[in-house]
Amino acid sequence: MIFLHATDLVYVLSGFIVGALVGITGVGGGALMTPILIMLGVSPVTAVGTDLLYASLTKSGGTLVHGYNHTVDWRVVVRLATGSIPAAALTLLALYELHIGSHATQVLITKVLGVALLLTALALLFRRTLTRVYANRIGEMPPERVRRLTIAAGALLGVLVSISSVGAGAIGATVLVMLYPKMSTARIVGSDIAHAVPLTLAAGLGHWALGSIDWVLLGTLLVGSLPGIFVGSSLAARVPDAAIRLTLAATLLLVCGKMLCY
Repeated sequence: MIFLHATDLVYVLSGFIVGALVGITGVGGGALMTPILIMLGVSPVTAVGTDLLYASLTKSGGTLVHGYNHTVDWRVVVRLATGSIPAAALTLLALYELHIGSHATQVLITKVLGVALLLTALALLFRRTLTRVYANRIGEMPPERVRRLTIAAGALLGVLVSISSVGAGAIGATVLVMLYPKMSTARIVGSDIAHAVPLTLAAGLGHWALGSIDWVLLGTLLVGSLPGIFVGSSLAARVPDAAIRLTLAATLLLVCGKMLCY
């Protein structure tokens, strides 16, 4: 039985905690799960590939809840996906050319993961400052420019997520706060989670084609994460998440150091 093994229990518990954090804040999927898997001995390539499919399935549950609560702006989701899906495809093609199992690719993934974790932590810690400075210096932009910048932001996320599985959460949410300052926090989180579904699914299927998915590990993670994200998503509109974001940011900074020195 799978639950007789201590390591599997750790994976299930990790999946539940990360799933709940994703549901509440829109952050924590790849940013926490991929480093956890690597530090538990999973190879970086397998950790990224497995986490991408894990994230797509987990966030599908969160999207259903947010959609039911009317906290998803589908127009914004489509704009982000217009940039992120093609960028993900091109990035996966580049990984194929580099040979996914090579030492150089493993090093590339861990280094990009470390940088992505740092950016995620900074986005969590300084989101309000960044948005205030952005609003003071740039202000409200014409709708067409907002649309183009949203697509460009999606492309950047597509590259980061395909290499490291990190970026669709805090970085994506911070971009949305800047570009759509009148959007409620709940809709920012819901839209961010909804966009992560097609992005992580496309990137995850690409990693499947490259042979970097551990299906048993994926199933174990989902046992914990699916209940976790339903609980977190149900609470998202009512629970203040400032303390969660600060704790998550501190954790990411610690993990970032480990990944950059990996």
